[in-house]
Amino acid sequence: MSDASWRPTAAHDALKARADLLRTVRAFFDGRGVLEVSTPLLAAHAVSDEHIDAIEVPGHGWLQTSPEYHMKRLLAAGSGPIYQIARAFRHGEAGARHNPEFTLLEWYRPGFDLNALVEECLALLTPLCGAGAERHRFRELFATVTGLDPLTAPARELAARAERAGAPAGLNGPQAVDYLMAVEVEAALDPALLTVVEDFPGWAAALAQTTEDRDGAPVARRFEIYHRGLELANGYQELLDADEQARRFERDNEKRRASGKPPMTADPYLLAALRAGLPPCSGVALGLERLQMAVSGAGRIEQVWAFPSERA
Repeated sequence: MSDASWRPTAAHDALKARADLLRTVRAFFDGRGVLEVSTPLLAAHAVSDEHIDAIEVPGHGWLQTSPEYHMKRLLAAGSGPIYQIARAFRHGEAGARHNPEFTLLEWYRPGFDLNALVEECLALLTPLCGAGAERHRFRELFATVTGLDPLTAPARELAARAERAGAPAGLNGPQAVDYLMAVEVEAALDPALLTVVEDFPGWAAALAQTTEDRDGAPVARRFEIYHRGLELANGYQELLDADEQARRFERDNEKRRASGKPPMTADPYLLAALRAGLPPCSGVALGLERLQMAVSGAGRIEQVWAFPSERA
């Protein structure tokens, strides 16, 4: 251990900016009548998404990767609109933009459709970022940047295009689309603007509802918001069907098994809440460290997070 390793990596100005940001967030939701809530950081169940690995605490359960499941249980119990500033934990996520422990601002709006939630996100983010906004459909944006339709192009063409961009061989169609979205499409976005990308491919629905686009192709009722090269927010028109959610949990576990990861037990509390009746709602999760990085121009998360994992 070096003599200086006890010190925080974030400067005092960054700590003050974080405090200011938290005050702004709380004032925003207080002014809109959205209730702040708290839910467990440690719980019996964790997500099954093959791309997200929870951190297990043996004998106690899992550190939560998001407060989503618990917040949906509150919604089903009649909480009304709610938000949370929650610590979240993900195994193996470390780097310039990631830390295994981080902060999510997550909120849910009963009665809001996805467009209303996008507008609320922009109402929060536009003054913070000092930026205008533009909106794109995933399908059209992807085709403009890559020259391929992500929903109809043959898997072999998508995989070949991804390999030319540096991807490993053998990706299937959705994997190739995800890769190209991350390394080429996101990089092509105007960093000066808040960019909303909507109507993700149907296979990327996660916990969102699905529908058909104007060409009849299945798409997810989902959006993401980007600024200065960073993905800031991920929002859904929330899935209400417990049986469909159970099927998605099982499909997730099939993918986890195929990739050599252990399956995760489906959260029975969430499924019970859905069966009891989750109100029609939309919800979004926004990374607060990512937002502070975008606002300040910081290039690395440790510039806005006092004690990253190597110093924690």
